[in-house]
Amino acid sequence: MMNSSNGDMASNYAQRLRNVGIKQDINRLTAELASGQVSDVRQVLDGNYSYLTDIERKMTALSGYGVATAEAAHFASAMQTSLDQIGEITQDLSASLFTSGTNATGASAATIASEAKNALGGIIGRLNAQIAGRHMFSGTATDRPPIVDVDTLLAALGSVMAGATTPDDMLAAAEAWFDDPAGFAAIAYTGSPDGLSPFDLSRTEKISLDVRATAPELRAALRLAAVAALADDPAFALTVPAQTELFGKAGQAMLLAQDGLISLQARVGFVEGRIDAITARNAAELTSLEYTKAGLLAVDPFDAATRLEEAQFQLQSLYSVTVRMSQLSIVNFL
Repeated sequence: MMNSSNGDMASNYAQRLRNVGIKQDINRLTAELASGQVSDVRQVLDGNYSYLTDIERKMTALSGYGVATAEAAHFASAMQTSLDQIGEITQDLSASLFTSGTNATGASAATIASEAKNALGGIIGRLNAQIAGRHMFSGTATDRPPIVDVDTLLAALGSVMAGATTPDDMLAAAEAWFDDPAGFAAIAYTGSPDGLSPFDLSRTEKISLDVRATAPELRAALRLAAVAALADDPAFALTVPAQTELFGKAGQAMLLAQDGLISLQARVGFVEGRIDAITARNAAELTSLEYTKAGLLAVDPFDAATRLEEAQFQLQSLYSVTVRMSQLSIVNFL
């Protein structure tokens, strides 16, 4: 029978290795208890990372879509705000025009025309509004405002209306110019003829917010406000009764045009609803993936705590053995 033993140096080296190993186990178990996830992912997955990689890829994509949905929601909200304000401006102006057109003792033509010009400037200002450096009603040309300034628009419209002597002639000439692709769209509209690209909000869903300043509902508001603003222009030499008639017809037409603006707001509101729904679905999917990943890599806290306690006991035992061995001497041995 053969007996074998290790020398002092070999025993010391083995104890040091054991000490390092136990400390590493303690550090790993402590980290796992703190994070709730395993430290050695490879061991848990048996080297098969495809499932975990797919989960993480989807989570990254959903995080990116989260930025897109936030941007789309912000854009749609700002667009809706501008349309709301345009609706309020046209509603107030239509009331003033209608009242002036039916009340012989109403405000003077100069006052109403000035109010119409201010309203036209307000409409243009809302259409030229921008959000995060992007103009909302310019189509793909978000780097520039879609409508020229008030004076430029009135000058262009006044030149094509030259020769009109009656309210009906003025209204007809203005309508023809605003509807002509070579008229308003070419001279007063400075945006792009192409609609804004859709927002990608998920792997399968996109939403479009293609509302340009050339939309018929917006052109009508601009047209009627511009015609009313030119009512007292000396170039047309309208009599007071003719001015009153023009205000009344423009006011009635603007009142009827409110339905178009409301429909446009409803379209944007529908898009806002879709954005909210897609945002909620993306958030739910992301939460589900996070739970799945956590479940895949989760640590059993009771098992980890038990193993941590065992490792700490082993380390204490190793220290006790080391202390006892350090106290050995030839006298004690004999």
